[in-house]
Amino acid sequence: MSQEKLEKISSNFGNPFQETKWEKPLPIKEIIDNFQQDKEVSLAGRLVSKREHGKSGFAHIMDHTGKIQIYAQKNTLGDLYSLYKEIDVGDIIGVKGNLFVTRTGESTVLAAEIKLLAKALRPLPEKWHGLKDVEIRYRRRYLDLISNSGVRDVFIKRSKIVSLIREFFEKRKYIEVETPMLHQIAGGAAGRPFKTHHNATDCDVYLRIAPELYLKRLLVGGIERNFEINRSFRNEGTSTRHNPEFTMLEAYCAYEDYEYMMNLCQELFSMLAEKICSSLVIEYQGRKIDFTPPWPRISFAELFQQEFGVEPQDDQNTVLDKISRKLNLTKGLSRTQILNITEELIEKNFPNDKPAFIVDFFTWTSPLAKQRRDNPYIVERFELFVDGLEVANAYSELNDPVEQKKRFMNQLEVEEELPKRIDDDFLLSLEHGMPPATGLGIGIDRLVMVLLNQPSIRDVILFPLLKPLSGSEDESSRSEE
Repeated sequence: MSQEKLEKISSNFGNPFQETKWEKPLPIKEIIDNFQQDKEVSLAGRLVSKREHGKSGFAHIMDHTGKIQIYAQKNTLGDLYSLYKEIDVGDIIGVKGNLFVTRTGESTVLAAEIKLLAKALRPLPEKWHGLKDVEIRYRRRYLDLISNSGVRDVFIKRSKIVSLIREFFEKRKYIEVETPMLHQIAGGAAGRPFKTHHNATDCDVYLRIAPELYLKRLLVGGIERNFEINRSFRNEGTSTRHNPEFTMLEAYCAYEDYEYMMNLCQELFSMLAEKICSSLVIEYQGRKIDFTPPWPRISFAELFQQEFGVEPQDDQNTVLDKISRKLNLTKGLSRTQILNITEELIEKNFPNDKPAFIVDFFTWTSPLAKQRRDNPYIVERFELFVDGLEVANAYSELNDPVEQKKRFMNQLEVEEELPKRIDDDFLLSLEHGMPPATGLGIGIDRLVMVLLNQPSIRDVILFPLLKPLSGSEDESSRSEE
């Protein structure tokens, strides 16, 4: 039906898909906010409602800022009124006319010109103004954005959060950089990488699991404060907290330690809470979280000592054995599982009304972190948890090339998910001298979840990775729309 209507409109008014431009000097919200009676305006957007009354009709068009009513009248539009009668909800149109207020007090444009700019060959989902099917919302985000103004607001605010983060670091003289996404050696974090082959150089490469080792090379090179807002990848499962492709901030500062990064985290997060939520006390999934500094510190070593009887000087196998026996597990534990256990212990033993720094990690859990001077079994590291959700990780960086090589060798023995190779070039860079430094990683997606009160990471990623639909499933989902 829409194809037939398109052909009819094209024969009478020209093919709408050949239109390339329409004057749109102001978004709809600005037109409404700065309303002036009889002011001539030109606007464009998607038709989201339409009703006819003989030789006149009312409609609403919407852009990314809001919607406004259009009044179409045959006496004013002339032959173009027949175009108005043919257009459908979902079409993209341009309108020129003068502003006025209806008897009901609604700001309206008296249309003097209407142009069809794109014909929707498929209708919007039924009850488009409240698309509820979560599967369709994630798979067809474009429909979600049309249907749910709250979703558009989430992603507009996400953009604002990223801009504020960038501004925060630039004000502190950090230099934004870009480092490779394709790595010949996967490193900088624990995780299973995506692997592919580069034909021109005939070598295997990995999508980065973290930019850390490249950013530290820049410290060696003299870029003493650097940061990157980057895409990283882990070939692992999906959940409400995990997506294989995710956004990270990593920042490094020479001549400072992890205590400096704690203070920086408090400044950054409290600033974002005030700017985005207009308060240091925000609501996340029905609970109040107070971002007012200072935030409490919780000892990882003490927590695991109390719960599992492990000691900092225990080697990794001993620790994993003690935890496994206490939990009656038959298989070995990964670092990810230890992190999950940590989250559970925090939720069980501590109130979640404020963000909390987890400190005193065992040295073997942190191959890139510097040991505490008073205890070689503990590193200068923290992880930041908000309501049981890990959102940041930082430490005083290990810059001893001999110790770093030893840690890498130990990591290869126990880490099953990383390729069995050491980044010798990174070790070479350390041999040229890296200043004492601290580094910080923040999960942008999780941070946005918290600040915007979203239950799932998929609600803050425009196009999350989903399992492919079969052909029959795809056709049924189309029919539902």
